[in-house]
Amino acid sequence: MEELKSVEKKKGKHNKPKPWDVDPDMERCLDRWAVEKKFDPTWNPTGMLEVSSFSRVYPQRREKHLLKCWPRVKSALKEHGVSCELNLVERYMTVSTTKKTRDPYIIVKARDLLRLLSRSVPARQALKILEDDMSYDIINIGRLAPSKEKFLITRVLFLGHKSSSLKTLETSTNCFIRLQGNTVAAMGSFRALRRLRIIVEHCFLNGMRPSDVLKTMDAGKCGPNRFTKEKDPFTDSPRYLPSANTFWEDMLPLYDRF
Repeated sequence: MEELKSVEKKKGKHNKPKPWDVDPDMERCLDRWAVEKKFDPTWNPTGMLEVSSFSRVYPQRREKHLLKCWPRVKSALKEHGVSCELNLVERYMTVSTTKKTRDPYIIVKARDLLRLLSRSVPARQALKILEDDMSYDIINIGRLAPSKEKFLITRVLFLGHKSSSLKTLETSTNCFIRLQGNTVAAMGSFRALRRLRIIVEHCFLNGMRPSDVLKTMDAGKCGPNRFTKEKDPFTDSPRYLPSANTFWEDMLPLYDRF
């Protein structure tokens, strides 16, 4: 029993914000996920030994868009030595390596491309995932809100009037964001995606606008955390609640009187 208790105490002790992520001075922050060297085909002259393939089902509403953009997708993958196929009968997409494939990780990038295309991301934007310094994240927001009514209200706040809140969030995080159904598809660098996930979770857990969350995060850079993860007494689900020793007067939005 004593050994089990010691293991439980050690569990999660390294799950803390790192200094290169918390430091407010962006010039001193280190990007640990930066790609130092791009792949050179001369590193793998013989190609792949085995054939790898991935398939992805797409919804029926995406069929017209995929038919229009598939020649562009096919030509982009052909440059990397990857073959692709679009099955209209069973509604799925397939990518596989060929003898001309040199980059061993490009098949994983092609798999991510299929997932983005099925999540209503435009083909012109989704093809950027083939670059080395580009990544993606799909955030499931359907389970964050305590009820369906609050989820629909928060979803409207997250979009804003004519997608104004979504556009400001894109410019502040340097990410492409696409809201479709119960998921948020985003594309950008690793650091930007990490910050975006925190913002999206705060928005849907607490029913806040993205602008309000950005204000609290920017104001709390040099000070302690303004949110603490606690259990909601009504739903017993983890929520990010404001700490007791926090002054919110400078963060409250100002509304014009009519």
